[in-house]
Amino acid sequence: MELAALPPGAEEGFAPLCPDFVVELRSSSDRLAAVQAKMDEYIANGARLGWLIDPIERTVYVYRPAKPVEVIVGPAQMAGDPELPGFVLPLDDVWR
Repeated sequence: MELAALPPGAEEGFAPLCPDFVVELRSSSDRLAAVQAKMDEYIANGARLGWLIDPIERTVYVYRPAKPVEVIVGPAQMAGDPELPGFVLPLDDVWR
């Protein structure tokens, strides 16, 4: 749903929208299962791409609709292709 398609008054408070792309950074206080469930919820609600970045394990979990979660260990960067052509996120600072 696009913002313009919301009924009058729905723009107040939290809109019933889901972003196309989500990045979640796991903190030391987060349980991995809890943030994984959150990512599943984003995908179920319309996100096209989600990255769960886990600096504790130096792992990135890639979420896409109707596909198994891809697990990438220790990447130097993440590319958003094909959903975000040309977008690259360097991870050196995250891994430090």
